[in-house]
Amino acid sequence: MQFKIYFPLVLMVLFLSTNLQAQNSKRQQLEARRTQIQKDIVYINALLSNTKKKETNLLSDVKDLNHKIKAREELISVISSESKELNNEIYVNQLEINKNQRDLEALKKDYADMIFKSYQSKSQNSRIMFLLSSENFFQAYKRFQYMKQYTSFRKKQGEEIQLKTKRLQALTDTLKIKKDQKTALLNEKKKEQTVIEKEKKEQEVLLSQVKKKEGDYKNQIQKFQKEEERIDAQIDRLIREAIAASNRKAEGSKTTTGTATASTSTAGTSTKATFTLTAEAKELASKFTSNKGSLPWPVEKGFVSTYYGKQPHPIVSSATIQSNGVRITTEPGSKARAVFEGTVIAIQVMSGNQKAVLIQHGNYITVYKNLESVFVSDGSKVSTKQEIGTIFTDRVTGKTILGFILSKNTETENPASWIYRM
Repeated sequence: MQFKIYFPLVLMVLFLSTNLQAQNSKRQQLEARRTQIQKDIVYINALLSNTKKKETNLLSDVKDLNHKIKAREELISVISSESKELNNEIYVNQLEINKNQRDLEALKKDYADMIFKSYQSKSQNSRIMFLLSSENFFQAYKRFQYMKQYTSFRKKQGEEIQLKTKRLQALTDTLKIKKDQKTALLNEKKKEQTVIEKEKKEQEVLLSQVKKKEGDYKNQIQKFQKEEERIDAQIDRLIREAIAASNRKAEGSKTTTGTATASTSTAGTSTKATFTLTAEAKELASKFTSNKGSLPWPVEKGFVSTYYGKQPHPIVSSATIQSNGVRITTEPGSKARAVFEGTVIAIQVMSGNQKAVLIQHGNYITVYKNLESVFVSDGSKVSTKQEIGTIFTDRVTGKTILGFILSKNTETENPASWIYRM
């Protein structure tokens, strides 16, 4: 009857114990992620708080606050996941403790029964009589061996009880640690929720101010968007010129049609130009592709303040923005660095004397916009993480923002798919 009651429980313990190692690994990953987000929040707060603005920009203030809130929301989400994993570990730990307590009680009962029976026949005379009453020498030898084994078994039972007791104590200590960790996590979550509630109230106040002048801000956004489109058009032209020059060089004096300037296909009124790759360029492109998802950031420290693609403006919802890359906010004086080895194919001077550097990696191109100064020249070979220029710091907003674009031939791709944990 007891077997029928405990067997499903034993199976559950075995199943959960099997998954405990995987759960521990997952929780360790969540813990590492939580630690990293906490560092990111400190960095973002320090970076945005230390930005000295010469004039107030309400949109910039709201956007800064949005970044802080987003980071805290991610932290709360990770804490919740970590707490859930910890709950699973506590549950499995408690099942293990219950099982060990039952095992220990059964061992102690068996041991007590054995000691009692041993006591009843403990006298030396009883043992001697047990041997002397043997019918022959062989039976006496067997009885002697049995007495030795019985004594040994008693000793092992005692040792097993000691081990079980230590195991139970260790499990109990571990359970207490895990419960303390859970309490700490819940306290941290509560603290973050208090902060985020305060920030959201501040956000509501700022958004109500934005709403009053939404039309003016929408015009401001559209003006910025047009300037971005103009710059992106210049970059697209530079890439096409680089493709044409590279293909002419690769083809030499050949007049083969279809490869000198393009393998072209129509997309509206524009064409998709592609590089004719040499064997060396193909190898570089292959290496670049194999590093997808693990390329280093184009800055040493920073966070993404504008993401890739068409999206509603994060503050003025009636406005739409199109970003061919990402914008990364970083510290004043920060350097842009190449995300992979390659060759500088162009350096473009933009309005306001800001510069853009284009680097070719086979048939992939990375673009680094909004540079105040550059350390490379057209045709330079660069290595991974090599510094290529100083990022421009806006004198009005105090912001230092790098524009980063990644494209395959003339088609832009989402940098977040390529850069490690972007």
